[in-house]
This record gives sequence, C-alpha cells and structure tokens, in this order.
Amino acid sequence: MNEACNSGARSYKACEVLGISVRTLQRWRQEKGSKDRRKGANKKVHNKLSQAEQDLLLSMANAPSYNDLPACKIVPRLADAGLYIASERTLYRYLKLKKQLIHRQRVCRPKKSRPKMLCALRPNQVWTWDITYLLSTVRGCYYYLYLIVDVYSRCIVGWRIHTAENSAHASRLMRETCLNHQVNPGQLALHSDNGSPMKGALMLATLEKLGVAASFSRPSVSNDNAYSESLFRTLKYCNGLPRISVFASLEDATAWVTAFVRWYNEEHLHSAIKYVTPASRHRGEDKLILEKRQQVYRNASARAPQRWNGRDIRNWSHIDTVTLNPKKESITQPLRGQEFMHKPAGAT
Repeated sequence: MNEACNSGARSYKACEVLGISVRTLQRWRQEKGSKDRRKGANKKVHNKLSQAEQDLLLSMANAPSYNDLPACKIVPRLADAGLYIASERTLYRYLKLKKQLIHRQRVCRPKKSRPKMLCALRPNQVWTWDITYLLSTVRGCYYYLYLIVDVYSRCIVGWRIHTAENSAHASRLMRETCLNHQVNPGQLALHSDNGSPMKGALMLATLEKLGVAASFSRPSVSNDNAYSESLFRTLKYCNGLPRISVFASLEDATAWVTAFVRWYNEEHLHSAIKYVTPASRHRGEDKLILEKRQQVYRNASARAPQRWNGRDIRNWSHIDTVTLNPKKESITQPLRGQEFMHKPAGAT
C-alpha cells in the first residue's frame, strides 16, 4: 500500500484494489504496523467430501444408469442399491461446480424458435390480434374484447366484445373482417399469441379456408405480439376519451369501445407512422399529408435558416415497410421494397 501511494496512486483507489476501506487503512497506519490484518474465513469444513468421494459421486452420476436422471432420483436409487455417498443438495452443488447441472434427460429441451419475419408494404397484408379483459361490475366476471389491428397502418380493422373467450367468436370475427376488407386468399398473414382461441381447431380451419397464413408468438414472449400489446395500453390509458375502468353492461362496454375505435382510427396521431391517423394511412392519404408537412418545413427553413443552424429539417418521409418480428440484422437495416410472400395456413 505504501509503495503504491509513494508512486503517486490515490489511497482510495489502492484501497479499492485491495478490497478494504480507507478507514481501515487509516486504522492500520495508526497502529504502526505493515502487516495485513484482514480476517478471512480460515475455518476447516469437517464434513466436506474427500477428493475420492467427490470423484466417486460424479462417476456414479455420469454412469450409464444415471446419466439421464436428475440428482433427486440418483440419490434414492443409490440408496436402494445399498450405497450412500452424499445428499441431493451436495450432488447438485458438485454437478453445478463441474458445469453438469444441465438438462440431463434424453428428451431435449424445447426450443423457442423465433416467429418468421413478416413485412407489410401495404394495408391488409399483415394483421395481428389479441384479446383483453374489460372489467364488469361483478367481481370475477369480465367482458372480452377481440381486436384486430393492421400492422402497416396501425388501423383497427375489426373488433367485437363477448362474455366468453373461445375459438368460435374469434372465427366469426375473422370471417367478418376479411369480408369487410375484401381480403383475397393468399393475401394476408395473421399473427397472434398462443392462446386457446388463437390455436383452436375452428379458428385454424377458418384461416385455412380463408387462405390466411397463421403466425404465432413464442410461449411467454409478449414482444412477439408487440403491436396488439401496445394498442391495448393505448386503449386503457388514452386521453382522448373519458376513462372508464368498470362497465355495468355489455352495451356500455360496446358503446365505449365504439367511441374509442372511432377516436383511434380517425383522430389519434400515431407516433410510429409519423403522426398521421391510422385511418388516413390505411386509405393511402398519409403520403400527401407528409409531403405537405415537408413543404411547410422547407418554406420555414428558407424564411429563417438560422433557426436550424445548418441542420436538416425534420424528416417527414413516408414509411414504406413495416416489419413484424424483424431479424437482428434487420433492426438496424430494415428491409425495403421486398415483396411479401407467405403460404396459406396448413400449406407445406
């Protein structure tokens, strides 16, 4: 310590390297001693397994009869064979120390493969949907909001409220929405999570009949369906309508959601699509709106260039491609101009 300080090092920096406090160093110097007075754990563990016992324990765990079993099953089987070496906790500890505390059974660990990347270049090309709860006045009873959103325009294209959550309601809503938006077979991909209404036999059969490609999130990964999750947060915390947390009847819930959908599609300026309304982007009107904004900024920059101080004006360019579940390399370099291709549900 003294050598480090004499060489120009700060005392507190040298104390950090040694793992002591400055107050400890000051106390040592007052005692006029150069000996390291730190007290470590210098006790001997009497019940520790010997090296021979450790080797025997690991060799038994890796024997052909036990190499696919967890420690909780190895120890009882060894006891049935008349052999006790160590407890289950000790075996777990040594397996972890040797980096063998992994999936030891023959069955492979299930893999959560990332959903296929979907690119939308125009409306009615990629939809995502989910179900959220709406509270009722009866505790434990809910109204279920089925809601479908277009990924390209963020427009709500279909919704219904029901008192139950099942595949039949989802199938009926999907048929109605595809009919209203004139969706042709092979045109659309529908992304959702792994809920029972989404993967029910009736819903999957409906998608196959309509020629809609089904895409599903990974289990317990909400980011795979981020568009619907984000929309539900807007629905429950929006400032455009009076916030109602509990609905007295199905009619009240339907009336409120009807007003919300109208506000969201026609009035809400969505930040992800350059602050245009989802309905205007869905109808293709956003290009003209953004071009007018760009011209307004150019005129303002020409009148008072000093306000921008040599910087470029705000970018109001049109967003051509929206990607759902992009690959890692596509996050920094988004795909542009590629045609969207998919197979209908059930195709190989």
